[in-house]
Amino acid sequence: MDISENIQDLKKELPEGVTLVAISKTKPNEDIMEAYKTGHRIFGENKAQEMTGKWEELPKDIEWHMVGHLQRNKVKYIAPYVSLIHSVDSPRLLKEVNKQARKEERIINCLLQVKIAEEDSKYGLSMDETEALLASEKFKSYNYITVIGLMGMATFTDDKEQLQREFGSLEKFYNKLKDQYGFTQLSMGMSGDYQIAINHGSTMVRVGSAIFGERNYS
Repeated sequence: MDISENIQDLKKELPEGVTLVAISKTKPNEDIMEAYKTGHRIFGENKAQEMTGKWEELPKDIEWHMVGHLQRNKVKYIAPYVSLIHSVDSPRLLKEVNKQARKEERIINCLLQVKIAEEDSKYGLSMDETEALLASEKFKSYNYITVIGLMGMATFTDDKEQLQREFGSLEKFYNKLKDQYGFTQLSMGMSGDYQIAINHGSTMVRVGSAIFGERNYS
């Protein structure tokens, strides 16, 4: 598995304007450094404590993205340094991010995670909940977060039509909101489906196994 070759090939393939988030969860620091040496700086993790350990040990010009489900009691660990939280899936989590960002005296960029998968296991706000949150007075009072767009996870399936349907629904929803709220980022697509996501307007793809190889969870 040649990590540096994989990441360079992937970047050549991505259209201009699409950001690659290298998903390094469960991967050792050596693997991250191999990708880092190619000039790549944006890495994504799905556990707050694992990400914080890596942040402490690795070069400080890495941009860390939280892509996994984030519990409110874990926000404080990542608030000092996180560049972007992709997975804000409830009003209560957004409130906590604002609170912890205020303590750190910094503004944290966030994406609202919208539920698009037809399967039940995925976290996320419904489209109605997303619109209600954005329109709320509470949201307008948050001075320490900036919501820069939306994130979605499609169903884990090989059914291309279903993936197009799910990504297409989020693309349409994003386009409806983006001018009103100044959105610039639509985070959709992982190793198995990022090409379809890009065809539906994704500006940010979250790719792990196509760079680092399959994960070992043991």
